[in-house]
Amino acid sequence: MDLSKILSITGKNGLYKFLSKTTNSFIVEGLDDGKRFPAFSSDGVAALDNIAIFTETDEIPLQTVFQNIYKKEDGKKIEIPKDNNAIKAYFAEILPEYDRERVYVSNMKKVFTWYNILVDHNLIDLEEPAAEEKAEESTDKE
Repeated sequence: MDLSKILSITGKNGLYKFLSKTTNSFIVEGLDDGKRFPAFSSDGVAALDNIAIFTETDEIPLQTVFQNIYKKEDGKKIEIPKDNNAIKAYFAEILPEYDRERVYVSNMKKVFTWYNILVDHNLIDLEEPAAEEKAEESTDKE
């Protein structure tokens, strides 16, 4: 799963695919509606592979959280609970060590929403990118 070209834009719902870069903006395409438009760095553009969830000891990459949900749900979309306590309980099932003071319910809802979008577009798999990179590095050294 390569999340480096999947973007979140502050203030906009959904996720966007990076298409190209211009001198002062990025051209993105909405995963849900397919509309293309320029996004500027001042818009708060973040690639999903740069986002992590706080835990009690460290930060866990968002990709790992998505994979935990994917395993728990057998690759299906999740029904996002309406009740905040149910949301917290579900999040604790997929990431028991999450930092309860720094990870808010709104963050959890966003993770669940993004997960559903990624499942809709078959963008989640269980392969670890680190293993792929290590294999490439060992091939380069030989």
